[in-house]
Amino acid sequence: MLAVIATIMAAAGRLPGEMRDFEVYWTAAARALEAEPLYRAGDGHYQFKYLPAFAVLTAPMALLPLTQAKAVWFVASAAMLPILIWLAVAILPQRHRSGWALVLIALVVMGKFYGHELVLGQVNLLFAVIATAALLLLRQRHDASAGLLFVAAVAVKPYAIIFLPWLAFVRGRRAMVASLAGLVVLVALPIIVYGAPRTLALHQEWWTTVSASTAPNLTNNDNVSVAGMFAKWLGAGRGAWILTLVLNSLLLIGAALVVVRGRGLLHREALEGALLLTLIPLLSPQGWDYVFLVATPAVVLLANDDRHLPRGLRWATWLAMLTIGLSLYDLLGRERYAAFMSWSLITVCFILLVASLAVLRLRRSA
Repeated sequence: MLAVIATIMAAAGRLPGEMRDFEVYWTAAARALEAEPLYRAGDGHYQFKYLPAFAVLTAPMALLPLTQAKAVWFVASAAMLPILIWLAVAILPQRHRSGWALVLIALVVMGKFYGHELVLGQVNLLFAVIATAALLLLRQRHDASAGLLFVAAVAVKPYAIIFLPWLAFVRGRRAMVASLAGLVVLVALPIIVYGAPRTLALHQEWWTTVSASTAPNLTNNDNVSVAGMFAKWLGAGRGAWILTLVLNSLLLIGAALVVVRGRGLLHREALEGALLLTLIPLLSPQGWDYVFLVATPAVVLLANDDRHLPRGLRWATWLAMLTIGLSLYDLLGRERYAAFMSWSLITVCFILLVASLAVLRLRRSA
């Protein structure tokens, strides 16, 4: 396992220890311990942009000195990497390739994102593990428990909210009641520390912080969202926003059709969950490249079921996955890598993977 992590870190061209994003979480946790304001403009680019409940839940982490907390989180994140890949394989309806082949493919395609995640000390691995574990619980018919896990994913990353209407549609009242109850607890949790009026104010400040910080980040090369793609192609103007609205709407409509097409299929949750996870960094205006690690279940599923794709799309899917995995800074060099990211080719590749997942469902192959 250590050899795998070392390989990933080398592929990412980084060394562990920086973990700058983790410092944001640790600082917010320390503020929550003292019931201090969480969202401060003075933090600049490293503003806390997560729900107030996340800071409250992670408050015990701030009892450790920052250096020790970083070490603990790095080890925990490294441990979650094999768990995520194992879960992605475990939710497959049927296995058509060996487990080791699927693990190797996942590491080649997604390795650079795993490396970047570990360097930054981000929480996307935690988010992906929770969401994929919820998919496994759905497969085992533990609907209420899965609903609560999806709420836990919302606590880590709010855009997990995309799972809740889908869960209500495919699993019905029991899952919906559990999810709604969990959401109420999640929103009310900061009251324990901040009281009701300040908790309401914190949620308002959270929304203001997220909204205000979106537009300046769209043209960043590492922004892989659909909004970022069009902003880089056309400039952050009206035309880019219209095209973003159109394409995002088409992606959501396509996802809805995939869900409807899944009626009657056994273990439908694997493809649908993988699709929703892949859509998250595309739909979120603040989707950074490393967030694509949440698409690990999609990559594993496509590698497993590629034989059911039309020949041309099958080759295009493998080309897209190789492009994703081999688009490394050290391999391309500074100028080529900067151009590659500025053209949003990563975004295009993942849109193609979304299309391939949809075709598998239209053929009712997964």
